[in-house]
Amino acid sequence: MKQTALVLGATGGIGGEVARLLVARGWNVKALHRAPERAAKPNDGIQWLAGDAMNRGEVVNAAHGVQLIVHAVNPPGYRNWGALVLPMIDNSIAAARASGARILLPGTVYNYGPDAFPILDEESPQRPVTRKGAIRVEMEARLQAAAADGVRTLIVRAGDFFGPKAGNSWFAQGLVKPGKPLTAISYPGSAGIGHQWAYLPDVAETMVRLVEKEDQLATFARFQMEGHWDADGTQMVAAIARAARKPELKASAFPWWLLALASPFVTVFRELREMRYLWQQPVQMSNKRLVRMLGAEPRTPLDVAVQRTLSGLGSI
Repeated sequence: MKQTALVLGATGGIGGEVARLLVARGWNVKALHRAPERAAKPNDGIQWLAGDAMNRGEVVNAAHGVQLIVHAVNPPGYRNWGALVLPMIDNSIAAARASGARILLPGTVYNYGPDAFPILDEESPQRPVTRKGAIRVEMEARLQAAAADGVRTLIVRAGDFFGPKAGNSWFAQGLVKPGKPLTAISYPGSAGIGHQWAYLPDVAETMVRLVEKEDQLATFARFQMEGHWDADGTQMVAAIARAARKPELKASAFPWWLLALASPFVTVFRELREMRYLWQQPVQMSNKRLVRMLGAEPRTPLDVAVQRTLSGLGSI
């Protein structure tokens, strides 16, 4: 029998990538959206349902008969995280409890504070230093508590996303300017500090391969990806220059000062500024547990991934 998944956040970067891959793998895919007629694309293979992730009844009804709930929904532009994020995960937990589905959650590195750096594994202590980090820790705590009475969860944590359809990302919002010819690169990191990147199609492939091993997963399962590790902050910049065929391109410093000035007035700038600590010290996730499960981590070569990303963003 065909398996069925419900994707919350299917118009976002990771939600959309996972939804498309599940369709390609032969799943029935449903997606919940407040305006499904605007979200649907011709022949996308997705059944779009009208509903809101903040409405528990609508989420529970949409999840009827599904085996997987992809919880990839986030408030746009980081607005109202405190009021929206936890009720939405509670609704997904209620839907999973009613349907018997497993929840798939894209994890973040926000959960960790500097005391856990520089090398993270799945059991590293989660003592965040930011408000968003504290909310993400509480999300995972609620999922772990629900596992005690049989609600299954799979969390896959990866570095900073980049990809052809990852518009809301440091790559697209910090390093380059989508929709414009590439003439400059800005880099948010400190000189010589390593940074971890994750190509979005690789993240989706990893998630789906893990979902396909349901019979081997723990009730509360967590995995980390290694992705692309840029040991000193120069390798991603060099890959962008190669993809643009402009070897003379060098990175200029990201204007953190501008974010500081605009933060009182622009929510997204305030939230991005809060994450600066992740660019000031190396943070690297170990993928040993993932490799033991899958044999190898799906990994598109960096130059190929960057070329596809810049093309998708309209930068080359």
